[in-house]
Amino acid sequence: MTQTVKDLYPARYYAGYDTTAPQPTPVTAWYDTWEMSSLSAVPPASNLLPISAEDWQNTTNFRKPTGKAVQNGSIVDYTPPPAPLSTQAYYALQQAATTSWAEYGMFGETPPAAWQTYLSALRAISNGTDTLSTQLPTFGTEQSVTTSGSAASTSMQNATEQGGA
Repeated sequence: MTQTVKDLYPARYYAGYDTTAPQPTPVTAWYDTWEMSSLSAVPPASNLLPISAEDWQNTTNFRKPTGKAVQNGSIVDYTPPPAPLSTQAYYALQQAATTSWAEYGMFGETPPAAWQTYLSALRAISNGTDTLSTQLPTFGTEQSVTTSGSAASTSMQNATEQGGA
């Protein structure tokens, strides 16, 4: 005798999440198991959190692509923690390097010292050379690029004027 979808997934609507992660843990998928053509990629119902039909229909405040997590058997609002500073620096460096290249490098010009200092400070945080900083360096009008524990300090032009970081 073959089990039916309704036998395997009696609640019909489910939230998927990492059952081994500490909670709150983000919702990773929403499933309407009775309407799926294949259940091969769906975890067993015992590893999912059943949700009501009313919650399933609420795509404005409840069933959203992000911002929800599972905690103690309930769906809760969730804001993920910020990425580690080194990861933030990596992405800021990519953006700043692209801007610096577009403004100076592709024209055979050397970026001003302020840009070089800013890029160097981001690179040091990104690659782990600077382990004392607790925030990213700033890049703004008459502001210093300072990171806690970093020697980088210089006056900078406004990043938005430069189209930069």
